[in-house]
Amino acid sequence: MGDLAHTLSGGLLGPEIETLIRRIDQGPVHRGNDVRVFTEGEAAFRAMRDAIAGAEREVLVESYIWRDDSTGRAFLEDLAAAAARGVTVRVVADALGSAGTRREFWRDMERRGIDARLFHPLFPRLWSQLYRDHRKILVVDRAVAFTGGMNIGEEYGSVKPRHKDASWRDTHLRARGPVAWEMAVVFGESWDRSGGEPFPIEPMDPASQGREGARVLVLDARPGRGHEEAASVLAAIVGGARRRVWVTNGYFAPRPPAVEILGRAVDRGVDVRLLLPGKTDVALVRHAGHGFFQALLDRGVRIFEYQAAILHAKCLVADGEASVVGSTNLDFRSFHFNAECNLVILDRGVGERLEAVFEADLEQAEEIDAAAWRRRGLGHRVGDRLARMLSPLL
Repeated sequence: MGDLAHTLSGGLLGPEIETLIRRIDQGPVHRGNDVRVFTEGEAAFRAMRDAIAGAEREVLVESYIWRDDSTGRAFLEDLAAAAARGVTVRVVADALGSAGTRREFWRDMERRGIDARLFHPLFPRLWSQLYRDHRKILVVDRAVAFTGGMNIGEEYGSVKPRHKDASWRDTHLRARGPVAWEMAVVFGESWDRSGGEPFPIEPMDPASQGREGARVLVLDARPGRGHEEAASVLAAIVGGARRRVWVTNGYFAPRPPAVEILGRAVDRGVDVRLLLPGKTDVALVRHAGHGFFQALLDRGVRIFEYQAAILHAKCLVADGEASVVGSTNLDFRSFHFNAECNLVILDRGVGERLEAVFEADLEQAEEIDAAAWRRRGLGHRVGDRLARMLSPLL
């Protein structure tokens, strides 16, 4: 797909790239969406809570982690208030990701009129424990949707970070428009898997597609469906780039073909940069990523490690024209075992915003020097190699 995208005469500017990614994913490209980028949890959570407060019919929430802390409780109160005024409220949280949340929290939701479900609890899903729901979705009245990297917890939107030595840096999106309809469909998939009663989703009204605004494709996956399509769409965007591909990712332990795809882009003269964590909450994954650094540096990919906070964002922006933001990490788990959701946005305004964010983040990052990397200590080298061997299990 990357090689095919490179042959497109217009690159990421022409209409062919939209046709290509639509054919890969077999899903619609929704037109006429208003997309806003959030890089601070406090602002993102405020917008999400405002949307819930304005709900008239339905609120759908899906989160890998939902903590019983001040942020998690604030969302519970907002959802309970919506339920009290007659809004249908459905919640899905991953049983493993939210394992630290007490059972009483979910019972409190149920008592207050919220239909809450856990995705793949230990029993009776003992044989499905590898498969997790890593999505972060909020859909209100099928008119506005949020997704990105932010779970529901204090570390994203509080002045009291969960880790004493670092706050968290993440990216989230709000999309108003027809794409929200498909986000409800994606939620329905996890809802069904979690044992929720089916709920109707009427066919999308073609008249809802606007002329002005961003074109958006929902790039979602679950175990057994969609992972290869997601990888192919990402490869197509990199293959179609003519000037730059800038990637931010919180957990980087890619499959070897990703190194080749990025290296080929450099060979074509594309400025390829990776912004990865300098601080992390999962040290083994960071070391697994280090196991790929030498091959990437040898191919001319520039690598930066973010120092100001724990980097959790999952973004790609190419030529300021095509962007991907969502929950997918560049690791084995996201492309094999997890349910994920991302938005592919074909819009210059969103692309320029994400490029500006990337450049600002680089000011708080350290670039990996290729010569110095070759001289790193034996212990570091061995640790990186062992972690890389374990990357399919991470």
